[in-house]
Amino acid sequence: MDSRRRLPRVVALACAMGLLFMLPARAAEPTMVKLGTATPGGGFPVYGDALVAAMKAVDPTLEIVAMNTKGSGENIPLLEAGKLDIALVQGESAYEALNGVGRARADLRIFTAMYSSPGMFVVKAGSPVRSIADLKGQPVAFGAAGSGLVILARYVLDGIGLDQNTDFKAVFLERAGDGPAMVADGRVAALWGGGIGWPGFTAVAKAPGGARFIVPTADEIARIQAKHAFLRTLVIPAGAYPGQDALLTSVGSWSFVLMRPDLDEALAYRLAKALHAAEADLARRLPQAAETTARNTVAAAPRRELLHPGVARYLRDAGLMP
Repeated sequence: MDSRRRLPRVVALACAMGLLFMLPARAAEPTMVKLGTATPGGGFPVYGDALVAAMKAVDPTLEIVAMNTKGSGENIPLLEAGKLDIALVQGESAYEALNGVGRARADLRIFTAMYSSPGMFVVKAGSPVRSIADLKGQPVAFGAAGSGLVILARYVLDGIGLDQNTDFKAVFLERAGDGPAMVADGRVAALWGGGIGWPGFTAVAKAPGGARFIVPTADEIARIQAKHAFLRTLVIPAGAYPGQDALLTSVGSWSFVLMRPDLDEALAYRLAKALHAAEADLARRLPQAAETTARNTVAAAPRRELLHPGVARYLRDAGLMP
């Protein structure tokens, strides 16, 4: 065959082969997912980084981008506006949004339960403060203004007849990470926070002199729950923080990763599947994230219909939910 006639066929074959080699690369293009966390220095950004790394190790084509926000108070409207795909939301913020407390009911869905968040105060070990009542009239850092932990404090204090703004010199932070330094230099008498492994508590506990934690008494817990029944009795095991030798009992709730409701069902299923496979790795990366499990999500969801349809379908396929 004449070489001039053969050349177009060779070129066409080469082009066809090139397309075949390109197809797998195109199919493996990353799927972008926007994740809202909170201000630097708090527990949410640390959790978000661990979540992203663990899920990406399971499914490298998931491109989950963690974005700093003002916390739960900003994450909810950003989800509603479609500017985030998933976001970390503290338990009391989730409760208010999903139940329409003080606002219109949010049309959002649950991706996963994160961890339980028992609330408490931390003071310097040498502080004369021994109870919540001892903090009345004193400057107290309640966390970043947009944080759901601020809302938890409001419920806890209201349950024992105290007001966050009038009974204390309430300080609301620009960044969650600013609190420990304020305790250290005496600008505030105490820092409020929650959960196991919370960075603010760890920083105060590791500071020279150490720390002491203040939780509600058994009688105060009963009063809080009588008024705000959605708050659960939760424990902080001994050794959760440096120098904390005894188990502590407080109240709180489960924090969640919420999803915008119109997120593609197939993508939600894929995210749920990747997270389920990543549970052990996530726990290794961040001890408090050991509570982030598919089983805990089923148990912690206030109502099954609040689970995203794609997540619910995965949980049923995995045999974790009827």
